[in-house]
This record gives sequence, C-alpha cells and structure tokens, in this order.
Amino acid sequence: MRSIWNGAISFGLVSIPIKLVNATESHSISFRQIHVGDGGRVRYRKVCELDGEEVPTAEIGKGYEEADGSIIPITDEDLAQLPIATAKTIEIVSFVPADQIDPLQMDTAYYLAASGATAAKPYTLLREALKRSRKVAIAKYALRGRERLGMLRVVDDVIAMHGLLWPDEIRVPEGVAPEGAVSVREAELDLADALMATLGEVEMDSLRDDYREAVEAMIAAKADGGEPAVAAGPPVEGAGGQVIDLMAALENSVRVAKASRAGAPAEGAAGAEVTPIRRKKAAGAAAPKAVGGKKSTASAAGGGAAAGAAKKTTAAAAATKKKAASAAAAATAKKTASAKAAEAKPARGAAKKAVTPRKRSSA
Repeated sequence: MRSIWNGAISFGLVSIPIKLVNATESHSISFRQIHVGDGGRVRYRKVCELDGEEVPTAEIGKGYEEADGSIIPITDEDLAQLPIATAKTIEIVSFVPADQIDPLQMDTAYYLAASGATAAKPYTLLREALKRSRKVAIAKYALRGRERLGMLRVVDDVIAMHGLLWPDEIRVPEGVAPEGAVSVREAELDLADALMATLGEVEMDSLRDDYREAVEAMIAAKADGGEPAVAAGPPVEGAGGQVIDLMAALENSVRVAKASRAGAPAEGAAGAEVTPIRRKKAAGAAAPKAVGGKKSTASAAGGGAAAGAAKKTTAAAAATKKKAASAAAAATAKKTASAKAAEAKPARGAAKKAVTPRKRSSA
C-alpha cells in the first residue's frame, strides 16, 4: 500500500521511523453531472477572477482571506517551517484506557508501518507494550496543514492510528433528545430485551452494502441495453406522525426475528397476530393488564387448555374427597352396628337364663 506521509513516532526518547498508510477505502459509487438534453458532461472551470483565464492545477496555491476581502498567499514552505514539534512527528503524550475515548471523536483510520529494518525493534516494542498494558496511546501529529489528535492501538500485529476530533469540535446535543417526560413500562423493556436477544450477534464480515450492489446491477443492465430490475413493491412511506401500538409492534418484531433466524418466511408480518410474551409473576404481585394487540389463536387455545386442565384437576379432587367421605361413613356405620350387636348379645343370654326353670330335687 502506498504511504501518504512519512515521519516518526516519538515515544519518550525513542524515535520510530514510520510510514502512514490509509486503513480504509470508500466503495461508494460516484456520479458525474451531465446535460440532460444531450448527455454532455458538465465540468467546472477554475477561472481567475482578475484576468478571467482558466488556471491549471499546477498554478493553484493557498491563500487566507482577510475580513476586507484581501488574500494573503500561504505556501507549503510556510506551513513546513511552523515551529511545532509535530510537523513530521507523531508525538505520544499519554496512555489511557480505551474506554475513555468517546466514539464521537473517532475520525479517519491509518496503519503505521515501520520504515526500514532499524525501525522493526522499537516498533515491535511499542506494539507489545500497548498489548500488555491494554491501553491506547494519545498522540498529536500534523497532517494536511493542521495539527491533529490521534489514538494509537494494536490491530493484529500492526499499530493503527485513529484520527480524533478535538474535544471542542464535538457539538453539545442541545435540543436533540425528546422533549418532556417520557415513561417506559417494564413490559415494553422486557419485549425490547427479547427482541435484542432474538436478533443476537452478527458476523461483521457478513454485512454487505445492498444499495451499492443494486446500483452496480442497474448500471450494468443499462450498459447492456436492458431494463434495470424494479423494486417488488411501492416505496415505503415514512412513519412520521403515525400513531402505533408499541407493544404490538415489539411483539411482531420478536416473532418476525425468530422466524428469520429459523429460516422461515416472515409472510404477513405486518398484519399478523402475535402471541404476547409470558413473564413469571413475582410473589404477591398483581397480574399485569393486557396491553397491545388482540390475543392470538394460539394464546386462546393455550388459555382454554390450561382452564380445562384446572377444571379436570378440581373435579378429580372433589371425586377423591367424596369417595374418602363415603368410605369413612361406611366404616363408622359398620362400627356402630358391631357395637349394638355386642350390647344385644348378653341381654339375649340373660333373658334366656331368666326363663329357664330350676330343677328341684325329689324328696
């Protein structure tokens, strides 16, 4: 890869010669302006305001415009002779944990390549020190006519540098957050959590720029004289100002995401009825009110089955209780009868004995 800047990393008293290489590239498709009538290319001419002549690129320089409109010429030599230490040096000023860097400050990314054999050892030393400390280096450097802030970190076996915006270049987000107090219920948070868990993680390498590929296919079709592919349906209108049922939308999103993960078609996703997610009730907590769309057939069936099972269980318990009561009553009746029989037996014996005449002995 071609380097865009040559200099050195200043690491205390250690100087590491390096080359700066772009770490990213743009794959966006650029268009030219044309004359719609005949298809001719429309170009911009760089013309001098004093003599009206077109100026070639080689003769174009820099200048600073004063408040009165006068121009002060600035040459590359003027910029190169500025009394700053970072003119050709990436000067490391501190080492901090990576989570202290606000992602809003992230700018262009570069790879730092060791320049020459003598730079290999100090380059490797800095790389391994960054790895072991699990920190990033904050540095200052000058590029394209201005001093910039950078963050050095390790990517694989290479030191990468992210350009950082200066803290005063980050705008305060005034008037961006929703106005007024907005409350979010626990049920809505639970559904949002379920949707996040269903979507899960993604391999970043699998993500593709579908828009760019569609534009390339359209250009190829037009170049071959054919008709470009047309979208299957009309453009989706914006939902601005549209009142939606948030719970129903979340439940529907969870269902569609699950179907997508399972490889099933998500037909009728927009108008399909969804099954609300059931949550365990806390001890002593009241059952939450139903919110959102209609209950699905699956939910009704599940509720009917549960009610039927509960009814059967109650009936079985009642039958068992009745049977036990009958058995107890029968045992009691039998015991009572036995007791009465026992009492009646000696009475009958006594009566028999009373009626039996005594025999008298003869004289």
